[in-house]
Amino acid sequence: MPQDRTLPVPRPEPAPPRHALRGGAISFRADPFLSDPAEALEHWPDALLVIENGHIASIGPYSPEAAAGLPVTHHPEALLCPGFVDTHVHYPQTGMIGAYGEQLLAWLERYTFPAELEFADPEHAARVARLFLRELLAAGTTTAAVFCTVHAASVEAFFAESARLNTRMIAGKVLMDRNAPPGLLDGPGHGIPESEALLLRWHGRGRQLYAVTPRFAPTSTPAQLQAAGRLWRAHPGSYMQTHIAENTAEVDWVRELFPEASDYLDVYHRAGLTGPRALFGHGIHLSEGALCRCHQTGSALAHCPTSNLFLGSGLFRVFAAKRADRPVRVGLGSDLGAGTSFSALRTMGEAYKVAQLNGDGLSALHAFYLATLGGAEALALENRIGRLAPGYEADIVVLDPQATPLLRFRTARCRDLAEKLFVLMTLGDERVVRATYVAGSRILTGTAQAGPS
Repeated sequence: MPQDRTLPVPRPEPAPPRHALRGGAISFRADPFLSDPAEALEHWPDALLVIENGHIASIGPYSPEAAAGLPVTHHPEALLCPGFVDTHVHYPQTGMIGAYGEQLLAWLERYTFPAELEFADPEHAARVARLFLRELLAAGTTTAAVFCTVHAASVEAFFAESARLNTRMIAGKVLMDRNAPPGLLDGPGHGIPESEALLLRWHGRGRQLYAVTPRFAPTSTPAQLQAAGRLWRAHPGSYMQTHIAENTAEVDWVRELFPEASDYLDVYHRAGLTGPRALFGHGIHLSEGALCRCHQTGSALAHCPTSNLFLGSGLFRVFAAKRADRPVRVGLGSDLGAGTSFSALRTMGEAYKVAQLNGDGLSALHAFYLATLGGAEALALENRIGRLAPGYEADIVVLDPQATPLLRFRTARCRDLAEKLFVLMTLGDERVVRATYVAGSRILTGTAQAGPS
């Protein structure tokens, strides 16, 4: 891939140790799937959000007295929102977004594996990591659970760029030892030791977190899955991420490969790969028993609507997953490059359509929760990110409801905040993001974010 010379590398803008943002603000204090949505949302029509050393010190109604002595950046007619959380994405697939045709298994063979082979080149990995994080931040996403490739250099490149930007990211080396091209297979005795070395180097270094990352059951032997489970359990606080039940042909293949398992999730459960901080992408075709086991073990699901629609994989049943008597932790995932947008707003809009096709009504409050606090809960980070509250890390996206002429016209006709948020998620995209703040510092990406507030 040629180097992108048209947009500069993203960079943090230096911020005073103590400063403030002013504007409308929204945040969730509860899960709207399990409580009254209106009560779950906090809204400040004109807020003063004070940031100290990268964390939120306070948030409340703006007054000149509260702002006295503080450098204040005012975002008029905008909404401060917790930075978006993407619970499932593949940074090496940035160069193949929009690849035409195929369903999951053929799509992997035709497009994904060839793209990932390029990451044997560390310089290529570094270029794509810069581009990927630039686009993610320009879309207002400040935390993501990211798949790298089997190459250790792909992980090094990603974490190095994330550390430079001080973003809170979760990532890991993909594990595969069968059913993939030879250049993407872990050699005997290589995959797990390489993963552990990367984990020891990066997990907990600054804001970086490591995920043990078997791609999905068909590309790992039972021995590799068992070894991945042992590695994950040996390092409490680390993560495990993989795929599950995305496509019916995939589910049938897993049944053939693992006849001893009662279902797809049982394959991972037998290997010790379920529990808190276990993230499963998709979960479209999970049984009720599997959803109950997700609840019982604390395992989380990533709802990836643009990807599922693009590959024709099926319709995730978010309301079934969040059923009040056994709720499963669920976040939204862009799942690039089968997913078609970096934008959490566009992902929310597609999640609404998937819910409609399932006969459910996904409100804007449900969707914004999934993209913020719900995603943080799926990542077991709900005490650090996903809210605008004292003590939380100051990862913030500033949304402009008047970013385009159509939005300006449409939002002027909105009767309440819920309608304005719904319009943002159905008509909005990266253009709505006026600014992104990471640990209190504004990130300049070379887009409109670099301009004045």
